[in-house]
Amino acid sequence: MTSARQLYQHILKAIQVYPEKEAQAITFMLLEHYMRLRNIDVLVDRPIPPTTAQPDWESIISRLNNNEPVQHIIGSTEFCGLEFRVSSSVLIPRPETEELVRMVTRDYAEPDKDISILDIGTGSGCIAIVLARFLPHVTVHAWDVSDEALEVARENARQLIADVKFAKQDMLNVTFPLPGDIIKFDCLVSNPPYVTYSEQEHMRPNVLRFEPQVALFVEDSDPLLFYKAIADFGVYHLKENGKCYVEINEHFGPGTKEVFEERNYKNVEILRDINGKDRFVRAIWAS
Repeated sequence: MTSARQLYQHILKAIQVYPEKEAQAITFMLLEHYMRLRNIDVLVDRPIPPTTAQPDWESIISRLNNNEPVQHIIGSTEFCGLEFRVSSSVLIPRPETEELVRMVTRDYAEPDKDISILDIGTGSGCIAIVLARFLPHVTVHAWDVSDEALEVARENARQLIADVKFAKQDMLNVTFPLPGDIIKFDCLVSNPPYVTYSEQEHMRPNVLRFEPQVALFVEDSDPLLFYKAIADFGVYHLKENGKCYVEINEHFGPGTKEVFEERNYKNVEILRDINGKDRFVRAIWAS
């Protein structure tokens, strides 16, 4: 292929397992990553010099058609304008989670003393790192149960020059004393496992086969397990009027809200995402 448009059309035609619009977006991601070609270069059909080194496109396309996520192939993804390393050890950050981060940044935008935020189940570190970058006056802690995920998160923090205090911790079996001798937090934020196993049949192979199930799924018999654990933890470890923000399963909005209300949180709200689906719960702790 001797031009940007020819290469774009070749890759797009070869991608067989995604709908056309998604395949187009994937193709542009590949061209940007490997060739530094932008959408405008395809539009004007920019020539590609014959000496330009190109990757093994056939191998890349084969991996895509085997449902491997493009983010794993290129090794990174964008989240809130920052580039994060991802792997099969962590979830690929979703646009909905960007909305969760924006809620927190809006509520804590005003500088204040001794504000501490805990990101529970940090994965790639995307939530904690963006909060640390956008809220430099805040101390950000981040926990995960997976050593592999914490390795990815710490590397992302190094690359993005973000001051985050990471620790290995299982929210279902919290060990004490807490890392860093922190007793109370001003804010808890989490995107915990919330997909029930019965929902697997509706999920894409690129998610089921290549993303960590421990970060995705929860038993059908107790779909609110992690929300109960987070809410219980907040009862003892949120400061008075501290806030909790969680991403939720759209089918369990009222039930998740009830989890917090039963524990005497106040101003418990179900908030919708950009697609109009119940996606977040925000609550305030009042003893």
